[in-house]
Amino acid sequence: MTRLGAFILALIVLGMIALGSMLSFGPSDTPKVLEKRQAVRPPAFETNSAGLTVPVAGVAADKLLNTWGEARGGGTRRHQAIDIIAPANTPVVAAGPGRVEKLFNSRDGGLTLYVRSLDRRWSHYYAHLAGYAPGIREGMAVNRGTLLGYVGDTGNAGAGNTHLHFGMSQMAPSDRWHQGTPVNPYPLLAGKHKVR
Repeated sequence: MTRLGAFILALIVLGMIALGSMLSFGPSDTPKVLEKRQAVRPPAFETNSAGLTVPVAGVAADKLLNTWGEARGGGTRRHQAIDIIAPANTPVVAAGPGRVEKLFNSRDGGLTLYVRSLDRRWSHYYAHLAGYAPGIREGMAVNRGTLLGYVGDTGNAGAGNTHLHFGMSQMAPSDRWHQGTPVNPYPLLAGKHKVR
């Protein structure tokens, strides 16, 4: 993609975000699926050498920050994901193909979604969502770039701290959606390592 193309794409994404923010009427406790929004087609995305795409529309891989291992909870635990900062309601897309394994509302993660890879070796975890995309349900197949939901600040993110908490776990065949061994997604999303 040329610099001009990337600049135009960035302007389109910012315009969509600005329009979306004008249509927002504030947080609501009840909607889990943002039914009133039309399904927004995310802008084109780039796939890296690991076969993944950055799961927040309009965020380039070279703009990601490696927040893996940072202290959380007043130093009581380590961050086992990366945070991708973006305005509220920015589209969240599938980083890779798979099946939606679990939709879950947790105290810490808020509205969350788990996608299990087709070979069942990986789980992608999306947390602090503002809501799910219309039609998203457990068991459905998704492709890389499928609209899953929208960036939010649910759970323990803190009001106004809108971001996607994105985690990856390497899974054994018998592991359930919340199990597995956490792996730092930063080098995989940034294209610095290949998934084995």
